Amino acid sequence: MGCFVIHQFTNNDYHIVMDVGSGAVHAVDRLVYDAVALMAAEVADMETPAPLDERVTGRVADALAGTVGFPAGTYTREDIQDALAQIQGLIDMGQLFVKDTYEGYVRDFKARKTVVKALCLHVAHDCNLACRYCFAEEGEYHGRRALMGAEVGKKALDFLVVHSGNRKNLEVDFFGGEPLMNWGVVKELVAYGRSLEGPHGKRFRFTLTTNGVLLDDEVTQFCNREMANVVLSLDGRKGVNDRMRPMRGGQGSYDRIVPRFRSFVAQRGSRSHFLRGTFTRHNLDFSQDILHFLDLGFTKLSMEPVVAADAADAAIGCSETCALGEPKGGGVDSYHASRPGGQAAVGNAGASADTGNAAGGDGCAGTSDGYALREEDLPAILAEYDRLARIYLERRAEGRGFEFFHFNIDLTGGPCVAKRMAGCGAGTEYLAVTPWGDLYPCHQFVGREDYLLGNVEDGITRPDICDTFKYCNVYAKEDCRGCFARFYCSGGCAANAQQFGGDIHGTYRLGCEMQKKRVECALMIQAALAGGAA
Repeated sequence: MGCFVIHQFTNNDYHIVMDVGSGAVHAVDRLVYDAVALMAAEVADMETPAPLDERVTGRVADALAGTVGFPAGTYTREDIQDALAQIQGLIDMGQLFVKDTYEGYVRDFKARKTVVKALCLHVAHDCNLACRYCFAEEGEYHGRRALMGAEVGKKALDFLVVHSGNRKNLEVDFFGGEPLMNWGVVKELVAYGRSLEGPHGKRFRFTLTTNGVLLDDEVTQFCNREMANVVLSLDGRKGVNDRMRPMRGGQGSYDRIVPRFRSFVAQRGSRSHFLRGTFTRHNLDFSQDILHFLDLGFTKLSMEPVVAADAADAAIGCSETCALGEPKGGGVDSYHASRPGGQAAVGNAGASADTGNAAGGDGCAGTSDGYALREEDLPAILAEYDRLARIYLERRAEGRGFEFFHFNIDLTGGPCVAKRMAGCGAGTEYLAVTPWGDLYPCHQFVGREDYLLGNVEDGITRPDICDTFKYCNVYAKEDCRGCFARFYCSGGCAANAQQFGGDIHGTYRLGCEMQKKRVECALMIQAALAGGAA
């Protein structure tokens, strides 16, 4: 009873019922919504569909009819029986009160051989900006300034090929600091990676994250040929950006960067890219920064919350990259996301429905001096996400739609079961490489010697650390086990959990609350789009 299988919420006048075990998301009328809420306290999750106990349906019907609980006359007996029949129909289709059967998948995680599929190459531990919230300490990562040599980078790519097993598609992100400060090596490594593809049966997907200071036409043209995705960092309105992202000399960076980004995006066309910002306590009205991006002509957007201690403490970056009004005619519109690793199904109970789907950064932090987010800011932040979701739908209806990374949720497919449970793969499938070739679980652990895994010469010399990260999954984290969003956030960021709770198997509460709100907004958007909002 009450096994956290059902999550319900109302957003923008849409009543949503989410069955966590099956992945089904239903946009329902108020009667069905209330009936499910009453049943959730009494109905156990089901391994196989079964008829509802007549004693339970009787109590629910009496409550809804006003015998107990609801005011008399709220719902008619006829409508109540129709709602109960619709609920039973969803149960029969395996889309309601479904038992979560995936915990067993984690048993073999630690036994698996570490197979690496992605590297974050720190080609520059140096930067030409002095962002106040930078977790990398202006590119130095708790150490010295350095640029990666081509030979170290080539050994890193060799390491990736050797340790990728049977994986064909490999990912390499050029990161910093500012990677364009070592542009020649970036180009050389791309060429070297391409030379490895044929002989080894691999395919490299290169990506780049840049602050744009050194962006020019030559870089743009190369990126358009070789980079599968490019992330452009800008925080929003001029005052917001320049307050947190000054040049090394103290002057603002907005006027230098924006023309370069606009030129890049114009030449980039439909190729994958994102403009991503970071919001802090100084711009809790971050929807205004999104609107500013749109006014500038940018339409592929992300806005990440800064992650920093609320004091003059060292902090760590946020990497949250690294989605249903009342259906006409009443009843239930069902959008059945595939269970992890399974096939998607789309159902309709009691009302006509079209289904919709959407395709699915590096916020950072340094030493906080008033910009860190606090618990007391949560109501304003959550309300801002709701506001942004309304803006998203309004502009789409007007033919001026845009992408917002955190509202991209795929309800018809999505990641496999392992990905949904274990997330980004830090410390196992995904590693960071320093300019001198050291290996860390991800870019946010770089420079922390207790997480040094090995190096590109000798490989992984601390497999025990990798084993620890293999157990970073939603069932190993107590706060995640009962959370409705667990298969969407996959347990959150291990680095943030360690920084704020001292344990990579823990959680970061502020991040969790923001993530849950983003998931709710994304699901509401899917319901609205499926119902003909745009």
